[in-house]
Amino acid sequence: MESSLITQGLDLLLYGMGTVFTFLTLLVGITAAMSGLVNRLVTEDIEAAAEGPVSPQSATVEPRIAKVIQAAIDQHRGRK
Repeated sequence: MESSLITQGLDLLLYGMGTVFTFLTLLVGITAAMSGLVNRLVTEDIEAAAEGPVSPQSATVEPRIAKVIQAAIDQHRGRK
């Protein structure tokens, strides 16, 4: 028996939507698995890095550099 054009269109529609649904389901599953794996591995590295030495907060800037920075700020504000 001959299938009508509508039936062929519906078959193609279901095949295409099924393909897209399958691909997106796999994509979400793989992305979730990768996210879990990366979070498990990277969290250990971040915690280890946080325990490392900390740079001093009171680093001084040379007076010459401070003057150059201030001149640049003044020039920038003068243009507005």
